Amino acid sequence: MNRDEQEFANKIKGYLDESVRELKPGTLYRLQQARSRALDALARSKSVVQTLQAPALAGLPGSAWSSGKTPWRSARLWIGVVLIAATGFGYQQWLAYHRTSEMAELDALILASDLPIDAYLDKGFQTWLTRQEQ
Repeated sequence: MNRDEQEFANKIKGYLDESVRELKPGTLYRLQQARSRALDALARSKSVVQTLQAPALAGLPGSAWSSGKTPWRSARLWIGVVLIAATGFGYQQWLAYHRTSEMAELDALILASDLPIDAYLDKGFQTWLTRQEQ
């Protein structure tokens, strides 16, 4: 806070202190009770917010931290890890199967064609095929 802000705050504090002296005792009592209730409500709301934001650290029943277990010992976590790994492995196997079946289909087409196998091995034939594609 700079000097001007400090002076302004001191002036406001002085005005508020003067106005409090003019209040009736019953009004002061009610204000004190209202302030006390507001502070209690604020303290409760802070504890609720902290509990909602970090249930494991707040020690709620059923959380991994309250029972002394770490989250790494949770069965649901490991089931999820195993499912993700199995899905990746299965996808890789599926791709390998399709590549193999495409190669087998191509081999079957080559073997079923009228050209002899020696023609496919001839380098001149390979050159002729590349020229035909272009």
